[in-house]
Amino acid sequence: MFTLKGLRLTGYIEGWSLLLLIGIAMPVKYMLGEPMLVRVLGSIHGVLFMWYAIVLGLTAKRESLAWWAFPLGFIGSILPFGPFAFEKLLEKSRESKI
Repeated sequence: MFTLKGLRLTGYIEGWSLLLLIGIAMPVKYMLGEPMLVRVLGSIHGVLFMWYAIVLGLTAKRESLAWWAFPLGFIGSILPFGPFAFEKLLEKSRESKI
């Protein structure tokens, strides 16, 4: 699980959970006055966010990623589309080392 493939999968899932929370649940809450979707997706996203941080840290250590990988990946995880951009940056970085 603590491989680049596992990090990529976790990042995609966490990234999509944030997009669903911001793009669907928040508008439903504020436009339709229904907060339940935010409670459900917010809780799911919170757990996924914590799991992503753990996977990121352990993968960075196990795979000997560059020093910037953990802080940049963590910052990326709080931004919409951040995990997707981080994954591409990490992939490009790994390709240039080969």
